[in-house]
Amino acid sequence: MVFSKEEDDASSSSYTIKSLPTENSSLLSKPHLLSSQSKTFANVFMAIVGAGVLGLPYTFKRTGWLTGSLMLFSVALLTFHCMMSLVHTRRRVENLNGGFSKINSFGDLGFAVSGSSGRLAVDVMIVLSQAGFCISYLIFVGNTLAFIFNQDSSLFGFSAKSIYIWGCFPFQLGLNSIPTLTHLAPLSIFAGAVDLGAMGVVMVQDVMVFMNAMPVTRAFTGFSNFFYGLGVSVYAFEGIGMVLPLESEIRDKDKFGRTLAMAMAFISVMFGSFGVLGYFAFGENTRDIITTNMGAGLLSSFVQFGLCVNLFFSFPLMMNPVFEVVERRVCEGRYTLWLRWLMVLLLSLIALSVPNFADFLSLVGSSVCVVLGFVLPAYFHWMVCKDEMGWKGWLLDAVTVVIGFVIALFGTWSSLVQIFSSKTA
Repeated sequence: MVFSKEEDDASSSSYTIKSLPTENSSLLSKPHLLSSQSKTFANVFMAIVGAGVLGLPYTFKRTGWLTGSLMLFSVALLTFHCMMSLVHTRRRVENLNGGFSKINSFGDLGFAVSGSSGRLAVDVMIVLSQAGFCISYLIFVGNTLAFIFNQDSSLFGFSAKSIYIWGCFPFQLGLNSIPTLTHLAPLSIFAGAVDLGAMGVVMVQDVMVFMNAMPVTRAFTGFSNFFYGLGVSVYAFEGIGMVLPLESEIRDKDKFGRTLAMAMAFISVMFGSFGVLGYFAFGENTRDIITTNMGAGLLSSFVQFGLCVNLFFSFPLMMNPVFEVVERRVCEGRYTLWLRWLMVLLLSLIALSVPNFADFLSLVGSSVCVVLGFVLPAYFHWMVCKDEMGWKGWLLDAVTVVIGFVIALFGTWSSLVQIFSSKTA
């Protein structure tokens, strides 16, 4: 335990913190200029919005649009609560330490609360979640390019999806050889702009298709897909690893909670609208990647190709935390090219074996994202704040941990069953 309890003459207790390790594990460096509320809002938006939104229409088809919407907003609310729990935990640790702290990241907080085991738990979950995101990117790129160009073709026994993933492989080796996030920053801006533009085009087309076709939709499909939908929803809102760096950046820290709440509310409405409109437009014909429902045409191909370019350049950005953790633990923090290339190869091989994009989103969301986003924040909050919380606070943290474990257990099982059934079908 990193916290040590000290008794004074009056038998009152307090916590002090032992020195943290001198290692740079934060995703963002300490800024010289603090951010305004509007910039923080934009940064939260960019940290959360990603490829997961593209699987929401298919998820709504599986769960029903009303069930899917309720799950999405519930996950958003719980995610916001856990994000703020992390912020409150760090502030409490800083106060107990006299205002001095070197807690710049989720991993630093894990070390402050639970020592090396806490940092290890966070590191493992970050590696698995970020790697899962990158695998989903490769699946999306392979399936989408195969749909655009030659869906049914094969070469030397390799499927079109495999050909495109292997075609990306040498370029990803080059991009993932870039040692610093500074050189990757322009790619992040470009990827975000493409993502927003493509989502807007898809939603407009969804409305036009729905007005013409008005297919039959279902509000509720039964309990069998409940945990599947929860997994995709959790994946869509995954961004908790960036909360502490973003809170450190904001100029007025008292307004961070309100800014985060507004950003989460806006993202929730946007995600819900995207999922509902996509399902309403295509009904039971909604595919696991909604852009493949757009059909043929120059605009459709342009949007789908643009999203592929977006995720292609996002891959090295999402892999950077993985490289940081693995190189820190395996190579004492030294830049290691062969290790980076080996990880890219491993993720490419996994992407080749997963047939369905949305099924993989559910698996990643149900397993590692739930633990990282719900279980660990609630546990850390309880560890630090248990002496000052009433029974309601204890109950809330306990319920959050239990909910997280239940979703992780049953959601992971449901997603694995779906993935293996798709492979054998």
